[in-house]
Amino acid sequence: MEREQEEMQFLGVFGIYKEACKIIFSWRKIFSQITLALILPLLLISLAHIEVSNVLSGKIINNKAELLGTEAGTKRYNKLFDHISSEVAYFWLFEVVCLILGLIFFLLSTAAVVYTIASIYTGREVSFKKVMSVVPKVWKRLMVTFMSISVAFFAYGVVAILVSSLVLIIASFVFIGFTSLKVYSFGIVLLVLFFMGIVYMTIVWQLSYAVSVLEEACGFKAMTKSRALIKGKMWTARIIFFELNSFSAVICMAFQNLVLHGVSMNTATRVLFGVICFSLFLGLILFGLVIQTVICFVCKSNHHENIEKSALSDHLDVYHEEYVPLNSEGVQFEQSYV
Repeated sequence: MEREQEEMQFLGVFGIYKEACKIIFSWRKIFSQITLALILPLLLISLAHIEVSNVLSGKIINNKAELLGTEAGTKRYNKLFDHISSEVAYFWLFEVVCLILGLIFFLLSTAAVVYTIASIYTGREVSFKKVMSVVPKVWKRLMVTFMSISVAFFAYGVVAILVSSLVLIIASFVFIGFTSLKVYSFGIVLLVLFFMGIVYMTIVWQLSYAVSVLEEACGFKAMTKSRALIKGKMWTARIIFFELNSFSAVICMAFQNLVLHGVSMNTATRVLFGVICFSLFLGLILFGLVIQTVICFVCKSNHHENIEKSALSDHLDVYHEEYVPLNSEGVQFEQSYV
């Protein structure tokens, strides 16, 4: 890392951005290789998913509208019905394939970035070939964490819906004159609280990936560790989360309006905007992955957890036959109060 770990606890939003930029530009070659090998396919899959899904869903909607205007039982009706069934099957097959491929490349990209930064932190020589040989082994731990996070999000959604419905029903009976406007207002408050919970869980989720690579914990243990680490730096993480996602939304809208639907522009201009948006997307994904790793080290420094560099270096050396996590007897993060 570019700083001593004791100093990292004092980094704010700007300091974390600056540290991430220093890491990327100081090791631009290997991060460029990671971007081209892993992040580029991830972005292509994501953009293809958005565009093809829009096309397929548009066709399904148009055919359903035509089906409603066709007399049931006729040959044309049956033909349209079969056609819609096939399109729906293709749509969901495409969704599943994109989800699986996107997940694979996302986890591989995360593993590559976190491992690379850990190697940089220990002062080890790190090469793209070595990173690519290690990444598939770390990927298994990240998959366990992803599955645990998915279960947690599903449970949160179910509980939130049940609690919100129960609260609205009770409120409508308890409060006299509980008009529709008040119900909507109350519902908006519950919706805001719901999304606040989603933001919190997403921040914990992102941090848990770095923890899964650097520590023995994975799955729910990694999430528990992430929750403990993020205390004291939650507002910093929230601001970064909001800024990065806002920037991503701006790029996405620009891509949609200027590239995909920029009918009033000539082809050369649309291609130019497409290259700009595509490059910004690539940089933003890489920057976000580096940021989540830097935040992990910042949070550890904030909790006075120092990493023994020599022990971590020894740990990275064992990535040969199988993944060997940090353990409590050797290279676990140790408490060091300053």
